[in-house]
Amino acid sequence: MVLSGTAVRRVARGVRGRLRRLAEPPVPQTAHRLVRDPVFVISSVRSGSTLLRVLLNSHPHIRAPHEMHLRTLSVDLTKPYTQKAMTQLDLDQRELEYLLWDRILHRELVRSGKQIIVDKTPGNAGVWERLHEGWPEARYIFLLRHPASMVSSLINNRPDRELEATVREVRGYVDAVQAARNGLPGLTVRYEDLTARPEAVTQDICAYLGVPWTPKMLDYRKGDHGPFVPFIGDWSENIKSGKIQKSRPLPEPEDVPTALHDITRAWGYPC
Repeated sequence: MVLSGTAVRRVARGVRGRLRRLAEPPVPQTAHRLVRDPVFVISSVRSGSTLLRVLLNSHPHIRAPHEMHLRTLSVDLTKPYTQKAMTQLDLDQRELEYLLWDRILHRELVRSGKQIIVDKTPGNAGVWERLHEGWPEARYIFLLRHPASMVSSLINNRPDRELEATVREVRGYVDAVQAARNGLPGLTVRYEDLTARPEAVTQDICAYLGVPWTPKMLDYRKGDHGPFVPFIGDWSENIKSGKIQKSRPLPEPEDVPTALHDITRAWGYPC
């Protein structure tokens, strides 16, 4: 096959472009992320993540805002030439979304004047692989709670919920949390321990994050944690009280739904 002059020139331009990109220095790590090691809480809904958030946010070095739902923010390349332009900058849609998420984290961190940013959105459990891809140096806190307690909490909060559907919802979350625990390093915290021994557990968290512990973390009434409203965190009277409430007794083994037996045992709860 004989190529036309136009085809030859097109091939030559492509070769020159590839050679030019190979000759260019790689993008330095500092250009990728403004926040290199954010902290992500990986948890289910109704696992006590808002309590953990406000305790962390009470620390003078830690900013833990309401749920930010970063995974729901996307970038739309609206024109064919937009993608072409970004490709020349070695940017695809995933990386552009990471840059957006990172900018939001950085903005909130700078605005707070603190040193560590924490995102505790439960939906992060379902995108833990993306978080790891976007932030290879991120740190993780895995927050566990008895799975049947999470089911009860959801139903108590909305009595119109159907039990079987609620069990499926919790199962989806806890499976994602367990997958993240299997795939990532991090610190595991139990909600039941956090409420029973808040000083010891928060000391462990501070040691993991490399900050000194302070008793200010245990009295979150004195801090500004934003509104307690639906869809961005817990809004119950317990969290609004400003006090660490005792967790309810663990469910009796016979009250644990069959669909949750294996994960309940895997997490070390009686079943």
